[in-house]
Amino acid sequence: MAKPSRGLGKGLQALLDEMGAPRPADAPTRIPIDLIEPNPAQPRRRFDEAALAELAASIRAQGILQPLLLRPLAQGRYQIVAGERRWRAAQRAGLAEVPAVVRDLDDGQVLQVALIENLQRADLDPIEEAEAYRRLADEFGHTQERIAELTGKSRPHVANMLRLLALPKGVRALLAEGALSVGHGKLLASAPDPEGLARRVVAAGLTVRQLEALLRRQSRGAAREPMRPDPDREALEAQLSEALGCPVSIRMRGAGGDLVIRFANLDQLDALLAKLQS
Repeated sequence: MAKPSRGLGKGLQALLDEMGAPRPADAPTRIPIDLIEPNPAQPRRRFDEAALAELAASIRAQGILQPLLLRPLAQGRYQIVAGERRWRAAQRAGLAEVPAVVRDLDDGQVLQVALIENLQRADLDPIEEAEAYRRLADEFGHTQERIAELTGKSRPHVANMLRLLALPKGVRALLAEGALSVGHGKLLASAPDPEGLARRVVAAGLTVRQLEALLRRQSRGAAREPMRPDPDREALEAQLSEALGCPVSIRMRGAGGDLVIRFANLDQLDALLAKLQS
């Protein structure tokens, strides 16, 4: 015997109430499945067929435990706001009707609810998840703290996922495919050559710990690497040292750098200041 449907999840229900969406009844109603259509603006683009088959088997055995969220359309039809996976699986299971909660929502509210409902699931790839967080921030003005509250995640988790979007396109693709884990992505986001390192991780099958150790070794090697002689820089150092009467060194950092002037005592510093002010 099918178990009774539960209501909407607490987080989703609280968001809908906060939006001021009409709430005609708490109990779900049963809607014929052929009167329901998906939302063309649904942020999720991929539905795993194996996972849908597994969900359909569960629905045949237990029914749909959480109702779909729909909004009314013209001519007695409905559009899915949240629960497209359940609707697709219910079709595969041969159901004639599904439990649903119907709310009057505008397009912006529909998109926001769909993003949050997807984020509360566990089957998004890391880039889909990160892009959903970014849309909630950019399109709806939510802070990272608010996004964490709405989705049941921690604020550091939201911040770390958003950092993945700064990775090169090729690295993001490897994350989306599952060739790299989120742990790899977090390390690569602060690495000097994320794309080259990502290829190396995949080719060698490096774990997150192994990648972390590799980055530490590279960092130590860079710190020990001596500065290569540069005749132009050395000539400029000699010219400045002669003009100022103190040893001068130039340390390049990308397009800029540091100018270091050494003095032996306060008398020499006073003489240097006098030359700079003259």
